[in-house]
Amino acid sequence: MPDPSIRLSTAALALSLALAAGAAPAADWPQWRGPMRDAKSSETGLLGEWPAGGPPLAYQAKGLGAGFSSLAVVGDRIYTMGDLSDGQYVLCLSRTDGSRIWGLRIGSTWEDQYGGPRATPTVDGDQVFAMNTQGSVVALSAAEGELQWSRSLVREFGGELMKAGGSWDWRWAESPLVDGGRVIVSPGAADAAVVALDRATGEELWRAALPAEMGEEGLPGAGYSSAVVSEAGGVRQYVQLLGKGVIGIEAATGKVLWSYNRVANEVANIPTPLVAGDHIFTSTGYGTGAALLTVKRNGEGMEAEEVYFLAGDEMQNHHGGMILHDGYVYAGTGHNRGFPLAVNLESGEIAWGPERNEGQGSGALVFADGRLYFRYQNGVMVLAEATPEGYHQRGSFKIPKVKNPSWSHPVVSGGRLYLREQDDLYVYDLTTG
Repeated sequence: MPDPSIRLSTAALALSLALAAGAAPAADWPQWRGPMRDAKSSETGLLGEWPAGGPPLAYQAKGLGAGFSSLAVVGDRIYTMGDLSDGQYVLCLSRTDGSRIWGLRIGSTWEDQYGGPRATPTVDGDQVFAMNTQGSVVALSAAEGELQWSRSLVREFGGELMKAGGSWDWRWAESPLVDGGRVIVSPGAADAAVVALDRATGEELWRAALPAEMGEEGLPGAGYSSAVVSEAGGVRQYVQLLGKGVIGIEAATGKVLWSYNRVANEVANIPTPLVAGDHIFTSTGYGTGAALLTVKRNGEGMEAEEVYFLAGDEMQNHHGGMILHDGYVYAGTGHNRGFPLAVNLESGEIAWGPERNEGQGSGALVFADGRLYFRYQNGVMVLAEATPEGYHQRGSFKIPKVKNPSWSHPVVSGGRLYLREQDDLYVYDLTTG
């Protein structure tokens, strides 16, 4: 039977998520997957259907370097990361025209076919936090880009990624979570799976050790996901997908409250989990699947109980992310596929999909004004309705000059669609036809 406690009012869920990330103006997108880390914009009045060729281009800018980092858009500035000729940089651009305001080198370039940074800077107040592909976490001043502190997850915490020493190397990809005075990052070490750093100094506040036994699935080490905040069971906690699965960590102490192993795979665990009250929805690719968990108190501790599991041939999200809207999960499904799909959160029943469109490869997804914005690996952007009634596409266009996989997650902020395509930035007007 479906769990009736899954039914949340929209207002209650919004309040819970607002507590997690702080109240950001509707027009700002201050971090990975937006204000609440759920890839949802609260903006309205956007184009309901795109004209042939897509929405109007407001401007194009260059100079972002190589990489797949997404964007943080705050006030009159844009923050991202990129590999330039002499190193890996955190970059600050003008929101008006994309011109560079400042840039700070925080590491060496990653010379690889799919090289360049993956993480997105987190902007909170007058600070910017970022992680380079070598696993160094930095804090910078938002105004001038001055370095305030730096910590190495590898050297200082024994950090390692899942599949370390294997036949592939995808480097560090986590976007730091800022929660009050804490910066949350994931070294992935047995005694420091996740750590909290003081945002002012970078000093360690606590470290969370992996449970002695998490299960047979997955591999030790950090995954490629980024943490979110949950208030499940009335306890503020950080939920993170690691190499051995999903864990919940008490925010105040670093105590591991619960873990769930079944969703882990042995290649790359990537998508950011979805939070819905006392529930967590999680999925990974590589044939794995998806699961809904109920997090609840169990005596003096807490536990995560599986409500249902969807096998990989029913739903699996590779690295494009998922959206929860009005009780339904929307995502691209299929390994290295982005076939649109809608799943009833409460029951796990497939409302519609998998569907087909012009997009190929994984589909990075954001939500705004009742619609889904899919960005595909082949550079196709697709607009579709976020409704359980069926797949209704409302436009598509091709991003210019796509050479490498088009993986950077899109951003909707201030009535505009921001698309980073390696060195180029394309900004589209979503308010006029």
